[in-house]
Amino acid sequence: MYSSLSSLLVRNAQTIPSHIATVMDGREQSWLEFMQRVQRLAGALKAEGVKPGDRVGILALNSDRYFELIYAIPWLGAVGVPINIRLAPPEITHWITDSHTEYLFVDSFFKETIANLRSKLPLKAVWGVDEAVAEKSVDDLVSAGHKLSDYQSSGDDLAFLMYTGGTTGPSKGVMLSHRNLLSSCLQAMPTLIDVSWPEEKRFLRVAPMFHVADMYNGFSQTILGSTNIFLPFFEPKAVLDALQKERVSYVMLVPTMLGMMLQLPEFAEAELSQLKAIGYGASPMPQAILERAQALLPHVDFFQAYGQTEAAPIVSVLTARDHAKPADPKILRSAGQVVPGVELQILDDKGDPLPEGEVGEICVRGDNVMRGYWHLDDKTAETLKGGWLHTGDGGYLEKGYLYVVDRVKDMIVSGGENVYSSEVEQAIYKHPAIEQCAVIGIPSEQWGEQVHAVVVCKTGQSVSEGELIAHCKEWIAGYKCPRSVEFRSEPLPLSGVSKVLKNELRKPYWEGRERAVN
Repeated sequence: MYSSLSSLLVRNAQTIPSHIATVMDGREQSWLEFMQRVQRLAGALKAEGVKPGDRVGILALNSDRYFELIYAIPWLGAVGVPINIRLAPPEITHWITDSHTEYLFVDSFFKETIANLRSKLPLKAVWGVDEAVAEKSVDDLVSAGHKLSDYQSSGDDLAFLMYTGGTTGPSKGVMLSHRNLLSSCLQAMPTLIDVSWPEEKRFLRVAPMFHVADMYNGFSQTILGSTNIFLPFFEPKAVLDALQKERVSYVMLVPTMLGMMLQLPEFAEAELSQLKAIGYGASPMPQAILERAQALLPHVDFFQAYGQTEAAPIVSVLTARDHAKPADPKILRSAGQVVPGVELQILDDKGDPLPEGEVGEICVRGDNVMRGYWHLDDKTAETLKGGWLHTGDGGYLEKGYLYVVDRVKDMIVSGGENVYSSEVEQAIYKHPAIEQCAVIGIPSEQWGEQVHAVVVCKTGQSVSEGELIAHCKEWIAGYKCPRSVEFRSEPLPLSGVSKVLKNELRKPYWEGRERAVN
């Protein structure tokens, strides 16, 4: 059955042709103009030899041209492979070769990187996202291309090959179909409508576009007819300036990003009356950061989305209504309720459902769930066991709300007790001196594992190990508190979507030892 991402673009060109679709660096285009560029870009790619099913990679910072590629590649029936901009050259080589990518778009920021790797890569062509990168740029291709009719993909056709972040192990290619991505957008749409949107919706794109969360937002905001405003990457001051200058109504931020923005001295005085909503996700939101943001922005709706790449990506949403008037303040520590069209259960290690309140693995099923991992049949069978997507996250249900306690691999077993790092981190973040923190398990002869905190203090502030442990004891049980604290002056290592790379923090402690966590 026909079910293509291209239909979203066709609808906007028909219903709101003159509405502005994209804004970047002083240039803007309407939805009709945007679709016409996508048609010509797709036509040019076909003329260059790209066929349905071929892999087309993108290694670039955020831009309106990147957004054109996100639509143009599936328009001609090809498969998009967005590449993490924080990868080292060997990792870039792996992603491109593993995915069988033969065509690549690269911007000026990564021109030299690809030039140095070109002899090792199975590429038939390299094109430029912007000018002066390759012989032909997106604009050159658009100028030369003839409008191509939509390929008319079926719902199960592969649209994108999205690689996992590699925060807990080697990156895997997640096969996402047109139906997966469309379903995720439509399933979560009722929770987006819960926001008090203005008539003119303006969405600021600062999350990296290689990530499925921004891809989801791009498709969802197309459905809503929003104007997409692009910044090449996240920089707190640039984002604050853009929120004001571009009269932004909605922005999606990772909690780390929001925390960095709140540290700006000028944030409290910024003119943000046009801002109506802030979405967040990808990692737990420290309660102290959320409370400060709500206090500074009482007119803004906050909502949280929980999910993962394999779910394209939305599983549950904590709505704006939940944030504004929670029936129980504890709800703000939850990941909200499962979205319509997705079924969720908490399963034990035997695959049996657990009763309310008991912690097990979060498992889901629905049309949003991936086709599988690219050429990893055993891993696919393990992850989709019994027809359920096993997320690898531990959690529990209470009164219909999902509480995510930890990645299963991040759970610390100390003296026979399960300690969830996210709970300890929430306690640490309540201390006013803490800028960043990550809690991991390290070897202990006495306890098997002990709770270890790695922290970065705010500029000009400090706290001792003893003081921080004593502070934690005010909020959580003693056995959950850190037994040791490591203070760092430099920021913690982050993935491309600003998640702390706990596997890197663990490596020095577990090197040469047998352990399930990698």
